[in-house]
Amino acid sequence: MPLHHPKHRHHDDDLLPYRRSDDEAKPRRPYTPTFPSSPASANRLLLFFAVACLALAAASFAFAISTSRNRQPLPQPPPTVAFRCGRAEDSLRSFLAASSHGNFSASDREKVLAVVGVHTEHGNISAARRAALRATWFPPNPEGIVSLEHGTGLSFRFVTRRPKDKDKMEDLQKEADTYHDFLFIDADEDTKPPQKMLAFFKAAYHMFNAEFYVKANDDIYLRPDRLAALLAKERAQHKTYIGCMKKGPVVNDPNMKWYESSWELLGNEYFMHASGSLYALSSEVVEALATTKSDSLRMFDYEDVTVGAWMLAMNVKHEDNRAMCDSICTPTSIAVWDSKKCSGTCNIADKIKQLHNTTVCSKSPTLPPEVEEEE
Repeated sequence: MPLHHPKHRHHDDDLLPYRRSDDEAKPRRPYTPTFPSSPASANRLLLFFAVACLALAAASFAFAISTSRNRQPLPQPPPTVAFRCGRAEDSLRSFLAASSHGNFSASDREKVLAVVGVHTEHGNISAARRAALRATWFPPNPEGIVSLEHGTGLSFRFVTRRPKDKDKMEDLQKEADTYHDFLFIDADEDTKPPQKMLAFFKAAYHMFNAEFYVKANDDIYLRPDRLAALLAKERAQHKTYIGCMKKGPVVNDPNMKWYESSWELLGNEYFMHASGSLYALSSEVVEALATTKSDSLRMFDYEDVTVGAWMLAMNVKHEDNRAMCDSICTPTSIAVWDSKKCSGTCNIADKIKQLHNTTVCSKSPTLPPEVEEEE
């Protein structure tokens, strides 16, 4: 029997909130039901449909469980470990850790005979000097730095601050990403030289467990093997300050080069201090500097004088070694550099390459024959 007859009409149709269209008012074809007319057949169909749904759900759940068990974990990027002290960062050890070349942790203080910080600046001239050093005595890649460290106990880094200029920073970062041989110190661009040096000592002390901490300029030709032999010697005094010691008049005229603004505290002549191009401080000395509040240390205008003043206050042993400041290569030279910087008439990068091409500079024995015979 049909569920609805077209002739049958409810009175509620007159209460619709809108007006019927002509098409809606036309008689419709009778509705033919698709469900079985028997209640028992309808129940069987519903039961079959429910069972099919349960079976499908069970199959989907089983597939999901199987997939989750067999799913391979997504590859994780290698961890980037930054070896830092404040804003200072050792780019070499960070690279070695990220490349799985060494088993490092961020709290490690690498044990070495000495860490040698070659201080450098930004710009094309300094970049050319670094290139000249990498082409001569400074290892040109991370493997070379590690190999030299294993052979001599010396770990080398170029030391600088991060420049504010975006272009300079991009150039410096490209170089760091290529060679991985920088130690970026926690210092701003307008930081004075003595404060930058203190930032280096603090960073180097917290990153390295060294017997000596060496400061070098990027304008010297160095023999790492001879420097290592010097630093490895037995010394009765543990607080040691090694370098080419010098004195000089204090300049109190602001119109002259090397003017010292605190000249009235120094008198007419500077005290004994090492040249700033190359000197070494023993671990006890650097530990005291690294753990002292920065504002409690006297800062003069120049780094070498300032460090010399700190050494006087700390009662250290001054060790004068002229082989650290030779003007020409000799069989005993540790470092060769021109104290007058070629009087402004030469290119430091070219001069370093020229020195390296001489046998007495690059290929002579670590120690002269008479010294080897005595030992």
